[in-house]
Amino acid sequence: MEVKQLKALVTVVEVGSVTKAAELLRIVQPAVTRQIRTLEHELGMPLFERTRHGMRPTAAGLSLADRARRALTELDRARAELTPTPGVITGIVSVGLLESTADLLTEPLVSAVLGNHPGIELRVLTAYSGHLQQWLDCGDLDLSLLYNLTSSPSLNVTPLVREKLWVVAPPGDGLRVEQPVSMARVAAQPIVMPASGHGLRTLIDRAAAQAEVELGIAVQTNSMTMQKRLVLGGHGWTLLPAAGIGQDVADGLLSAAPLTEPEVWRSIVLGVPRTGRITPAAMAVATELVRQVRIAARSSRWPSAQFHDSDSS
Repeated sequence: MEVKQLKALVTVVEVGSVTKAAELLRIVQPAVTRQIRTLEHELGMPLFERTRHGMRPTAAGLSLADRARRALTELDRARAELTPTPGVITGIVSVGLLESTADLLTEPLVSAVLGNHPGIELRVLTAYSGHLQQWLDCGDLDLSLLYNLTSSPSLNVTPLVREKLWVVAPPGDGLRVEQPVSMARVAAQPIVMPASGHGLRTLIDRAAAQAEVELGIAVQTNSMTMQKRLVLGGHGWTLLPAAGIGQDVADGLLSAAPLTEPEVWRSIVLGVPRTGRITPAAMAVATELVRQVRIAARSSRWPSAQFHDSDSS
């Protein structure tokens, strides 16, 4: 297999068209077709189904494309790390941020890394904690923030901060930071809930069971941004981690208060793979990410955040 063949495969899988792939790769269409057919001949199986609507990858095509994508990423990383300039950190680093922390941390992290290490190419991905952990295990991420993970056979975990779960309502409902809201009061409202399978949903269900109440679910969604929009649209209250609502409350877009009876906390940790070499570039980004988490946790933008250790410097 040649690199150009793998690039052709991955590009066609992503765009679903040989014509579009050729445009992106800046080569002629017959060349892309030839590279795909050469791969299929070498493997002895079809990688695509040719349809009226484009190229649909077979199960084998998807599997190979997934591995090819990782191989190409590793080659890109190797090229980026090979530099004749002594003392300059270079490389590609893929970092995962929890959706609730993305607005809080993405811009400061990118600014700090690019300012201090212009030789690093940063790739930032956001998702749920479970997805981020899977991507770490698969090698698609170099490091990531995760929720409520204390140990893992595949990851080194460093606890950073913990935060409360908050009740979130439209501004007119007048929830106040200094007046916690009980789960019993939450149960009297229609609730915009995270979809089943989300780690946040598990925490909410557990808290409702502890309070011996049943929540009236108005709608479920797999997006924190959508949860907030539905609350603003008057479809009910919701529950979110503190990192995801601090700025909205400060701007008067939402009202919010800590959940109580029961009080629910969750931890944010930094996960790094145990296996494989941690590059200087990844170490530099990890150090900067921890620093930005600490800066944010000391600010009013991250209400109720507490450090896991006594060092808040």
